[in-house]
Amino acid sequence: MSNVIIIGNGPAGISTALYTTRAGIDTTIIGKDSGSLGKASEIENYYGFEQPISGKDLIQNGIVQAKRLGAKMLTEEVVGISYNDKLAVLTKENEYLADSIVIATGSSRTTPSIKGLKEFEGHGVSYCAVCDAFFYRGKDVAVLGNGEYAIHEALDLLPTSNSVTIVTNGKEPTTFIPDLIKLNTNKIESLSGDEVLEGINFIDGSSLSISGLFIAIGVAGSVDLAKKLGARIENNKIVTDETMATNIPGLYAAGDCTGGLLQISKAVYEGALAGTEIIKYLRN
Repeated sequence: MSNVIIIGNGPAGISTALYTTRAGIDTTIIGKDSGSLGKASEIENYYGFEQPISGKDLIQNGIVQAKRLGAKMLTEEVVGISYNDKLAVLTKENEYLADSIVIATGSSRTTPSIKGLKEFEGHGVSYCAVCDAFFYRGKDVAVLGNGEYAIHEALDLLPTSNSVTIVTNGKEPTTFIPDLIKLNTNKIESLSGDEVLEGINFIDGSSLSISGLFIAIGVAGSVDLAKKLGARIENNKIVTDETMATNIPGLYAAGDCTGGLLQISKAVYEGALAGTEIIKYLRN
């Protein structure tokens, strides 16, 4: 039986699942938390609710509905997606194979505020280890982050880099750091270099000489995941066609991660469209 894995348990992901499960497609939803919508105390501008509803309750209602129709729900942190004969979703604990994947994890609204970060993007600063590790063969690199996602990126860099350092920017690591990976918990002041990145300067006056810095703060976002398969990205959004398909066969995206109107109604529409198109794609 064909299957689909949906990354994200918000309106876009759940809406996709409602269509794929009803079509008899084996559907798995992977979500770690309620995201930014879960923080909304009252929602009054979404159709069908006489009284305001909290974002947390709206998400929970959708999850219960999808489960009732037969979708499997996993509470795990997704750290990557890959392709090796078949699409695969990688989490902290497992690897799940899929005939189709939907990225519906919303859109990151925060970026680290570090002097020089924007200036060195594409010139030493990267957001995808598996994409750019080739360019830093035999060189010293660092990964900015303090969680599972940062460790995953660091492990992708280890086989080709001279050294890999996790820099946490003053935060304590939230997970075990393997012995082969160095650790620096100092607070970052700025990035330095001429035309390309050459190092990190810390507030305590120390510095770290590196050729590449890979950003992996918190959990992997929608764009981070899409880049790992080579999906087109424009203006930090995933590019899709009129069917919500990316340029990678079997990979779809829906919701805030595709840009445009950042509203629940738009996410639900795109999720429904992705669901109906995935049904056609898998049946063909």
